[in-house]
Amino acid sequence: MTGFKIDAKSKSTSEKNSVSEIFEMFLNYVKHETIKPIKGAGRWITFGLLAALSLSIGIVLGAVGVLRLSQAVLFDESTSWSWTSYLVALVVCVAILFATISRIRKGTLQKS
Repeated sequence: MTGFKIDAKSKSTSEKNSVSEIFEMFLNYVKHETIKPIKGAGRWITFGLLAALSLSIGIVLGAVGVLRLSQAVLFDESTSWSWTSYLVALVVCVAILFATISRIRKGTLQKS
């Protein structure tokens, strides 16, 4: 004998404590590694959707403005060239599209 007494009750309570500690550590790990990044992704997606909506509204209003301007100023009396106003508006929209796509950069979900 080594002089130590092992009590069955104390062993089971320490095992319960260690199991509960492990479970608590696991829950903290899951919260830290899944819930926080999901909240960050939610903010990122929300900002992206609001930006896309604002940009879409602006592009549509700008295209209508360019169309009306080209109809009123450039091709006022022409009936056979009336389609060119729409072509001018389309070219302006495509130019804005390329400018917008060139400004897109790969982002990250991590907050700096």
